[in-house]
Amino acid sequence: MADPLHSRRALLGFSGAAALTIVALLLRGQIPWILTFPAQWTVGFSDLINVAIAVLVDLASPLFRAMSTLLEWPMRAIRDGLQAVPWQVLTAGFVAVALRAGGAKLALFCAVACVYIQTSGYWVESLNSLALVSVAFPLSVLAGLVMGVVMNKSRRLSSVLTPTLDFMQTAPAFAYLVPLIVLFGFGPVVGLIASAIYAIPPMARNTKLGLDLVPADLHEVAAMTGCSPTKRFWLVEVPTALPQLLVGLNQTIMAVLSMVVFAAIIGGFEDIGWEVLRTMRRAQFGESLMAGVIITLIAILLDRVTRGFALQARSHTAPATPLGRYTLVTGALMAVIWGLSLTGLAAAEGVRFDPAGQINTFVADLSIAIGGFTDGLKNGAIYYFLLPVRIGLEKAISPYTWGIAFTPALQAVYWGLLALIAVALAWRRSVMGGVVVVLIGIFLFTGTTGLPWPAMIAIAAAIGFWAGGWRIAGLWLGTLGMIVLSGLWAPAMFSVYICLSAIVFCIIVGGGIGVLAAQFGVISALIRPVLDLLQTIPPFVLLIPVVMFFQVGDFSAFLAIISYAIAPMIRYTERGLRDVPSEMIEAGISTGCTPLQLLFLVKLPTAQRQIMLGINQAIMYALAMLAVAALVGSRGLGQEVYVALGKADAGLGIMAGCAIAAIAICVDRTFVSALAGQQGTAST
Repeated sequence: MADPLHSRRALLGFSGAAALTIVALLLRGQIPWILTFPAQWTVGFSDLINVAIAVLVDLASPLFRAMSTLLEWPMRAIRDGLQAVPWQVLTAGFVAVALRAGGAKLALFCAVACVYIQTSGYWVESLNSLALVSVAFPLSVLAGLVMGVVMNKSRRLSSVLTPTLDFMQTAPAFAYLVPLIVLFGFGPVVGLIASAIYAIPPMARNTKLGLDLVPADLHEVAAMTGCSPTKRFWLVEVPTALPQLLVGLNQTIMAVLSMVVFAAIIGGFEDIGWEVLRTMRRAQFGESLMAGVIITLIAILLDRVTRGFALQARSHTAPATPLGRYTLVTGALMAVIWGLSLTGLAAAEGVRFDPAGQINTFVADLSIAIGGFTDGLKNGAIYYFLLPVRIGLEKAISPYTWGIAFTPALQAVYWGLLALIAVALAWRRSVMGGVVVVLIGIFLFTGTTGLPWPAMIAIAAAIGFWAGGWRIAGLWLGTLGMIVLSGLWAPAMFSVYICLSAIVFCIIVGGGIGVLAAQFGVISALIRPVLDLLQTIPPFVLLIPVVMFFQVGDFSAFLAIISYAIAPMIRYTERGLRDVPSEMIEAGISTGCTPLQLLFLVKLPTAQRQIMLGINQAIMYALAMLAVAALVGSRGLGQEVYVALGKADAGLGIMAGCAIAAIAICVDRTFVSALAGQQGTAST
């Protein structure tokens, strides 16, 4: 049962936020600063950060340059070593690893992927990317292991490191690049370090989880046999946690690879990420698509190989052929192929597969053929959905867009209906519902960018208090207060608008697809490979088809965010509905529920927790795409980070990145607290 005192306080908080919002809207014409925070009131946080970094560079510049040289040397050595080996020999080695990890199907897929990479002309660039991953990956694994062990051993340090990991995962990659460029200079090392930082959290979290799951009786047995803490760690804890550690390795290598294109922004290594970026800038969609497919193939291969080894460790099964004999046979086969390649019998160097020209022609012809449809779709989405969310109905409804004017009479009808709904809910003893309806109605009227900043802060604090009490409310107050004082309120509200629009779409459409997938196995089978593709493909590649047909702008950013954020919504919804206990479904059927009643009265309420987690993950994915969406014309905090990168303004980049990360952390904590409260109420 919910705490009555907390419920009354939450109602008071929402009522106060609604009252403050109404007052702010009534006074916005007389008090301009209610809408626009005065520039003279802001605090120069970015300037202070720039001063601190300048001092750090002056004091430790030789150290950073030495670190840059130290990291660049192994990366170039691995690159040169890989390029010295014929592609046929490397393909044989990769196929052997795939065969060991996942069997014949994975080996065949690996062989086809390698042949495609070679014949498309991107073999060297792919090896350069692999060299970057080969250095960043062990750095991330080592740092993640240390942090995970420390978090397992010390609860106090865990409480400190957990928000640090949250920041590392939610801050845009561009925010890493800006200060790193100032410290290390332009070059591939900056991309390598950014990739390593981004990929540390999965390893750290899985290490902590694996060690936390070691049974207590194993610790007792180790203590009884006289094991020292060091021996117990290496002989008991690590072997027991190994399956989870391998899951961490899988997630870490995927995170490193997802940063390949971001690393290419600072250039210097001529890898496959640079090819994607270069061809996108030139609007060479065929070439960028082919290079993007290669990144996807590499990601899928690394994912399947590491996952295969993790499953083998978890099930305690091993291939029939001993590892030593398998390695010896593989080495002999590679030596034979190398010899054949030297004689020219296995060269096949002149074979090329380059449909880029045909793709460009096809895209151009298709763009012309469906130009009317794409323009209509884009304009309809902008005028009737995106603009109302951004500037509100009071400005979006006009003769030019909607064909009518939002006259005072229509506005009076709008507010009258809103008041009628709120009173009806309050009459039915749902005062909280009435207050929430009023807040939603005000938001729809003003839009994200038209809502006064004190009202937005009050509403966020009220939501935080309802979800998790004073702690979450204080987190929202601190975050939004920092954004206001730093002068980033307008970009932040633009980011909220584009993310909110995408999330609403993901909830409605993604949730609907998840429901259909849970009801019909055919739909589930059809969408599964699409979801796999969306979750393994690097975010940059998602921009290619969007820009092809819709050019740059808010709508393209909206589609890019959707394509990245909709997958978790579909998966969690389907999984939650499929996990509904069969006895609950049978009870619903026995009471005479129709299929729709069974869905809305039994399945969806039971799966509510998983669906809420899906919404949480969709929000996190949408925020993670902000900086990427800035490349297709979206404004907001993502563009601020990207502009800071171009100007080498570390302070602005860090502040904008911190703002995105802080909002993401607030959203995550709010959802986690709300779900914990919901679970506690259900158990009571």
